[in-house]
Amino acid sequence: MSSVENSIIRGFFACETILRKMFKPLIAAVAAAPLFAGAAFAGPYVNVEANASYPDGEYDTATTDLHFGFDGGTDDGKVGYYVQAGPAFVHTDSDDETETELSGKVGASFQVADSTSVYGELAGITGEDGDGDDIIDFAGKVGLTYKF
Repeated sequence: MSSVENSIIRGFFACETILRKMFKPLIAAVAAAPLFAGAAFAGPYVNVEANASYPDGEYDTATTDLHFGFDGGTDDGKVGYYVQAGPAFVHTDSDDETETELSGKVGASFQVADSTSVYGELAGITGEDGDGDDIIDFAGKVGLTYKF
């Protein structure tokens, strides 16, 4: 087997491993969705989101996600959830290149009082570390919403 064929095979298995790690939380969320008793399924959607970074006022990077997802919640509106994933186009100013990565998000909200809810989101995107190794960068957020 040639070195090119070896590289292709290694790349395929590395990509498969990344996809498996990336989508485990998404699959778990989809599997758990039926556990919400009386769930009202709102259905599929497309989400396009662009984020840019300007440290010290200078453009550095931009990421545009093209996600396909599903959302839903309970009939009483006290619990809501969503799962979305798809390609992410990452542009960096330093090398003026755009890389295509995989990204996804899982989120939920819980109404804790008549006008107050808490929410959380876990997001991940594939990439490379400084040594060129494949990694998945995860980020999370939690928050509180009060409606007047």
